[in-house]
Amino acid sequence: MPAQLEAHASSPRDDAIRLLARREYSRAELAQRLASRAHPPEAIEACLDALAEDGLQSDARFAESFLRSRVMRGQGPLKVRGELERRGVERTLVATTLAAAEQDGEVDWFELAAEALSRRFTHSGESPRERARRERFLASRGFDFDQIRHALERLGATE
Repeated sequence: MPAQLEAHASSPRDDAIRLLARREYSRAELAQRLASRAHPPEAIEACLDALAEDGLQSDARFAESFLRSRVMRGQGPLKVRGELERRGVERTLVATTLAAAEQDGEVDWFELAAEALSRRFTHSGESPRERARRERFLASRGFDFDQIRHALERLGATE
């Protein structure tokens, strides 16, 4: 029986390509997935190096794709930065990706905060308790103080 399993075992490259066919992965995520499939660490590293060299795996491409998906969900820069770092993307690459998206006009965090708030709440909240509720909502989405203040002012101005 073990001989049959060995005959059907796939290489780290085959497993990695199968995973990458579905979506982008960071190098760290891909290494973790391959390790969970009992591939030896040396083979994983060699495979990841080859995939990066061939242009099949790129942390920069992963970060850009991840950023776009999170912007579509209405998440702010603090949350996106934290998620990318948790997924093993280097801090410098995260900072570069966020800065490039802002410079290219792909994302306006202030407008995104205002949109997220207006989708969730119809009015600005008269009481301090309601205002705090809206602030917590945006903070949990990963927006900073200035972005939250802008969104609250915009929502109040549209009433």
